[in-house]
Amino acid sequence: MPRKEKKTPKSTGKAKGYIAGAGEIVEQDVGDTLRKNYMPYAMSVILSRALPEIDGLKPSQRKLLFTMYKMGLLGEGRKKSATIVGEVMKLNPHGDSAIYDTMVRLSRGYEALLHPYVDSKGNFGKAYSRDMAWAAPRYTEAKLDSLCKEFFRDIDRDTVDFVDNYDSTMKEPSLLPCSFPAILSNPSTGIAVGMACNICSFNLAELCRTTIALMRDPEADLFETLQAPDFPGGGQIIFDRAQMEKIYQTGRGSFRVRSKWSFDKAANCIDVTQIPPSTNVEVIVEKIIELAKTNKLREVADVRDETDLDGLKITIDLKRGVEPDKLMAKLFKMTTLEDSFACNFNVLVAGAPRVLGVRALLEEWTAFRVECVRRRTYFDLNKRREKLHLLQGLAAILLDIDKAVRIVRETEEEAEVVPNLMIGFGIDEIQAEYVAEIRLRHLNREYILKRTQETSQLEQEIAGLESILSSKAKIQGLIIKELEAVAKTYGRPRRSMLLYANEIEEAVITEEVPDYPVHLFFTREGYFKKITPQSLRMSGEHKLKEGDELAQIGEAKNNTDLLFFSDKCQVYKAKAADFEDSKTSLLGDYIPAKMQMDEGERALYMAETGDYSGYMLFVFENGKAAKVEMSAYQTKTNRKKLISAYSDKAPLAAVLQLREDGEVLLTASSGRMLLFHTGLVAAKSTKNTQGVQAMNLKRGQRVMSAALYQEDMLKNPARYRKKLPALGALPDGEGEGEQLELGNH
Repeated sequence: MPRKEKKTPKSTGKAKGYIAGAGEIVEQDVGDTLRKNYMPYAMSVILSRALPEIDGLKPSQRKLLFTMYKMGLLGEGRKKSATIVGEVMKLNPHGDSAIYDTMVRLSRGYEALLHPYVDSKGNFGKAYSRDMAWAAPRYTEAKLDSLCKEFFRDIDRDTVDFVDNYDSTMKEPSLLPCSFPAILSNPSTGIAVGMACNICSFNLAELCRTTIALMRDPEADLFETLQAPDFPGGGQIIFDRAQMEKIYQTGRGSFRVRSKWSFDKAANCIDVTQIPPSTNVEVIVEKIIELAKTNKLREVADVRDETDLDGLKITIDLKRGVEPDKLMAKLFKMTTLEDSFACNFNVLVAGAPRVLGVRALLEEWTAFRVECVRRRTYFDLNKRREKLHLLQGLAAILLDIDKAVRIVRETEEEAEVVPNLMIGFGIDEIQAEYVAEIRLRHLNREYILKRTQETSQLEQEIAGLESILSSKAKIQGLIIKELEAVAKTYGRPRRSMLLYANEIEEAVITEEVPDYPVHLFFTREGYFKKITPQSLRMSGEHKLKEGDELAQIGEAKNNTDLLFFSDKCQVYKAKAADFEDSKTSLLGDYIPAKMQMDEGERALYMAETGDYSGYMLFVFENGKAAKVEMSAYQTKTNRKKLISAYSDKAPLAAVLQLREDGEVLLTASSGRMLLFHTGLVAAKSTKNTQGVQAMNLKRGQRVMSAALYQEDMLKNPARYRKKLPALGALPDGEGEGEQLELGNH
């Protein structure tokens, strides 16, 4: 129920400090409150924090680089990181720690970027190490890397818009006019509200060539110039053309990256020197140690992190006789030495988040760069027009310098100088101001002739700039030249090599289970014990729950498969090795709990098999018998539970495992017994088959039990052998003895 609005009682007089409406409780809709308060936060995270824009930078990165540029750090000298961080806070008021973290991740020392933006000095940590922390900002120094020239070359030529900073005391660029597609040249990861981005990096030279190819032919094949990503840490990319095409087209998809390694035969060890970008050294080392401790990786003698000033290095010592190729195949399967990289090219374009493929991203960057070049050209054109206009006014006084001097000298008031020059030479106010400001020493024919000689050159430059503005092809030509220069100056060889997916053999991991003889014990209440022969010889009587008794005893191997059939027509599968070796003095494992059976479900029978040969025989209270091939319970996957293990059409009387066909003795509630050969019952591959009628029963009767027949169970077995279906036979005069002997088995 919504709360009723409560108001404070009205007061006749207003006390000092009275605030109107104070103390009132006003109803508010929770949904409206959440939308009002949460949506601005979500939009701020999406637009101003987590996602990169078309220039390849997030706002915090752009503010950092621009501040360093304004500090003059694009030259030779470095400054303390603490000084830089303090200056950046004028644009980015998120605290010094966040700013320094941003600087670290852009630095050359951290090695997270394929093409770093910050040239660092000191300990900046490593991207491939979780525990290698960077030094405090008071100890490290930094400046802009030379590649940043391509960000700021045209920054002062009106190529991008400038906006106010957070307190409107400074101006900062909304984007940087980068002359190469930085959005794809470096990796970028961000988590916003309801969306995220994960962009992989590409080789700069390949990226520039691809952009040029797309500008010349929008339908160009990307794979001719840009076959795959390229990571700062190298590694080996498992190349699948179909997967990569999906990423190039949609901006989403994943591919696998494998570590680079070498084998040192003399030391009998493997050296891993490059790892996937999505993992780190500590995770890999810890996982290998864990696998070795649990005996899932018996080939490894030792593993250690030997990373030093020379770079990343994980050393894996091998045991004698281990083949390094086979071991690495297992490690690729079981650890993050091979890992997937999931792509999500989510980028802000014109203030809106969009997921774009490689082709679409390069087209958007090209459109952005075309606009930058157009604005730059228009800026240069206006500057030259202004200069030409001034020089044309200067040329006007060239004909009569003495007249200009006389006009200035004879003008009584300073404010009248410019108007009189305008009248005397027919020039406008701007030209007259320029002429009036000429120094006395420059009022000579030589100076004026030199200045006016620039007129023809300016006219040619203006014509060239106007032709560029009127031709999209010429603008693209300028961009192509700049891209070619960037590729030549800053291009580097690929770090990540390619492995073709169809040439790689996947390792099949089979857990090595120690195999030794064991004795299996299963009780009527569902308790199970696995005891070694040696332990059994040294033990006494079995400890059982009160009222419980042993129902099944068998001999098997430790790697034998066990099938536990329940009273809810389900079978639960396990390995004997899944159970700890027990003793007769212990109760053992309670199967319903161990196998996580449903509530109230009981385990009825245990079957053990190594090769799934033979049959399962299900005898129902209505006299039917179903013989199911054991192979019906064999699965290719490691499934632990199978439903519909047998028919639920009638209550189950007994379950028997048949290694081969033999005789089975049924006993009904009427006392009749039937001995039949299971070969008379056709085997089925369908688990929940209802089977065939084996024993005919009268109304109210049911089958009580079933047992595999042994020679000494009946004195006159021929009496009970019948063709199916049959009523069976009542015991003869010696029946009491027969029944007594049957009860003993």
